Amino acid sequence: MRRTFVAALAALTALTAPAVATAAPSDNGLARTPQMGFNNWNLTHCGAQFTEGFVKGIADTLVSSGLKEAGYTYVNLDDCWAESSRDSLGNLVPNRTRFPNGIKAVADYVHGKGLKFGLYSSAGTKTCNAAGFPGGLGHEKADAKLWASWGVDYLKYDNCNNQGVDAKQRYTAMRDALAATGRPILYSICEWGQNQPWTWAAGVGNSWRTTGDINDSYAKMLSIYKKNITLGKYAGPGHWNDPDMLEVGNGKMTDTEYRSHFSLWAMMSAPLLIGSDIRKASSATLAILRNTEVIALDQDAKGVQGNEISSAGGLHVVRKPLADGDIAVALFNETDSTARISTSLSAIGAGSGSHQLKDLWSKASSTTSGTISASVPAHGTVVYRVH
Repeated sequence: MRRTFVAALAALTALTAPAVATAAPSDNGLARTPQMGFNNWNLTHCGAQFTEGFVKGIADTLVSSGLKEAGYTYVNLDDCWAESSRDSLGNLVPNRTRFPNGIKAVADYVHGKGLKFGLYSSAGTKTCNAAGFPGGLGHEKADAKLWASWGVDYLKYDNCNNQGVDAKQRYTAMRDALAATGRPILYSICEWGQNQPWTWAAGVGNSWRTTGDINDSYAKMLSIYKKNITLGKYAGPGHWNDPDMLEVGNGKMTDTEYRSHFSLWAMMSAPLLIGSDIRKASSATLAILRNTEVIALDQDAKGVQGNEISSAGGLHVVRKPLADGDIAVALFNETDSTARISTSLSAIGAGSGSHQLKDLWSKASSTTSGTISASVPAHGTVVYRVH
């Protein structure tokens, strides 16, 4: 989340001096493939429905719907989980109305389902919500120790109210605090791309946001895609570009657009964090989120983010090499009319001879010795696995 933050206060700089360097998160064994799971923000923001019961219901549904089996393992709480003030010892306090049994009880429930649990904070004096919940700036060691004691497996660390303190310094301080707990905690940097984190965050976090917030619109999804697709050389196992969470199922895009959203995020090796109410998901939404063949592209062990080989006239061809030697190809039509999009085996770097094409949405198979082509609907995407 991005909000206006307060001007620099030099006094806080001393509070956030980084600790002794530790192993980079890309070496911590986590996020060897992009993280998958659920985050409530796109659905609830800070609404009254964001409660212990809601979180438990999401965990239950991840299991019962087959989403856990498809790879979605994290249940992440976003902003507004805490009280507005720390306690007398300086510790964060779970919101007594939303989480009357505390955060550890919720984490224990999530773990009991065979899932992992994530929490949110900001690398500033307060989080992004206007209510002003306490941030982690100057409290890194104490907060990380508390979260570890609760069983936190994932931290999303935002950028609001940062007092103008250097971004790398702020995020490195929390990296070291998390490492010092001894608990494996995936570290998701939410810096909005303001200081080009792709150039420095591979040694700090497991993923980093490359843009401002997404919303449930085709135009916003498209603009984020165009920014993130150019940054592939910075991503790899343990350190990923993050174009923000999924909007699939929230209702303001068409299913064709949601399939494009999901396909493009998978081709970009992006974290796949569901942001819609899976308890009420339509069969069409679940069909998108559970497409294991598209998910396999995102989770491929080679860990190479796809890159565009052409985009003339809004007709995009994206290539992604895979660990078994196959190549994924996405044909994305950003325009408002159906269009034929074509490429070739030589253009994608495939060997000569006949190759099998598997359409990962229609499931149709075909062969080609040269051209790869499809009629693609407006705002739509066809994804092939080329073998």
